[in-house]
This record gives sequence, structure tokens and C-alpha cells, in this order.
Amino acid sequence: MSFKPINDRVVVKPAPADEKTKGGIIIPDTAKEKPQRGEVIAVGPGKDGNKMTVKIGDAILYGKYAGQELSYEGLDYLIMREDDILVVLG
Repeated sequence: MSFKPINDRVVVKPAPADEKTKGGIIIPDTAKEKPQRGEVIAVGPGKDGNKMTVKIGDAILYGKYAGQELSYEGLDYLIMREDDILVVLG
């Protein structure tokens, strides 16, 4: 996959939505929540001389309504600003 975001943008592959609850109940499609975690697959160069703090491969948490959804070659992605990322999991 070859994405090259501009400025302080990041391309994220969202984690799949949960299919079951911890108790084993299957969640119907209409009740599934949008995931709030994912993996960074592309990073822009930064903006106004500030370098990016996230890198490709980082697992992240982001806000519930963060980013713009994008479908490319049958896969779903999010494009968001680095400021929309809340936590880098490590």
C-alpha cells in the first residue's frame, strides 16, 4: 500500500469492530460501535517545521469522531490530523 499524506496527516487502518461481548453475546451489525483504535500505515512530513511524533506501525487510540473515512481497493482507512490521536499504545 502506498499512501503519502501531506502536512500533519496520518493514515490509519481501524481495528475491526467487536463481534461478541465478553460474555459471548453476538453483537448485531446495527449495534456495533465504531472502533477507536487502529494502526498507523502512513505518516506525513509534519507541518510548520514540527516533525511527526507517530510512526508507521504504531498502535493508537483516537477520538470517536476523528478523521475522514476512506475506502481504497476494498479496504477501509481513516485520514486524520496527528492532533486527533489521543494515545500511542506501546
